[in-house]
Amino acid sequence: MRYVTTIGDHEYLVDILDDKHIAVNGTTYEIDLKSIGDQPLYSLLVNGESFEGYVYPSDQSWQVLLRGRSYPASVEDERERRLRLAASGVVSERVEFTLKAPMPGLIIAVNVREEQEVEKDQVLVVLESMKMQNELKSPRPGIISRLRVNVGDRVEQQQSLLSVV
Repeated sequence: MRYVTTIGDHEYLVDILDDKHIAVNGTTYEIDLKSIGDQPLYSLLVNGESFEGYVYPSDQSWQVLLRGRSYPASVEDERERRLRLAASGVVSERVEFTLKAPMPGLIIAVNVREEQEVEKDQVLVVLESMKMQNELKSPRPGIISRLRVNVGDRVEQQQSLLSVV
């Protein structure tokens, strides 16, 4: 499983390799993480080096106190992050918007046709990936042009699905 972890202004790609190994930005570490009692205190061994840290949940992130410093941290599943970024993109009303697949998958529904008028947040396509159905919505009102997929098509990440003008 891959996660995008943001600590302060820095992003890290974290791959969970197994119960004892992770890779951070491609570098593998041997780890052991244990909760200590009923406190938000954790013991962490990284390649044999010991750390203790407090982890406090906040609104949509975490506060991690490690070696006397507090770090704001957030963790997102890589797939969820791609969906969030695809859904939250700011799109100009004057230029053509191309909807691209945020991940590889199977098109299970195409809810529009070429030349159809659509509203903002209208579901255009449903993409199934990893046994989850993802509704891909229009970021703005417009008219569908260049519909490039049909139900049953397999698509790759970043493949163009349709355009809204």
